[in-house]
Amino acid sequence: MSASYLAKIPFMIYNILYSDMVVSMIQLIFEIPEAGSLKDKRRIIKQLTEKLKKRFQLSAAEIDLLDSRSFAHIGGALVSNSRVFGESVLNKALKMIENEMSLRIQDVKIYSEEF
Repeated sequence: MSASYLAKIPFMIYNILYSDMVVSMIQLIFEIPEAGSLKDKRRIIKQLTEKLKKRFQLSAAEIDLLDSRSFAHIGGALVSNSRVFGESVLNKALKMIENEMSLRIQDVKIYSEEF
């Protein structure tokens, strides 16, 4: 290998780990056993999305199952310059949801897109 190629390796590794813009996203489908009405469900969803915004600086909203009384589908997103950083924040947010909220998580997807 030439010396010029070896000099480029740290830059190539940097480009693999860090890009210009990365959008890391989480989608959760969960059951809310304590919701007796849509009003209860909306209160719990608002509490959850506010926690995600305040603690993890995520943009979060209910995205589907709006008329279901006991199930919810929320999405969250975080913009950064690192896939590793973005997905680690989302995994911490997931742990917080599992530990602090009385929800039954049915499905979780965490993924990132690089731009």
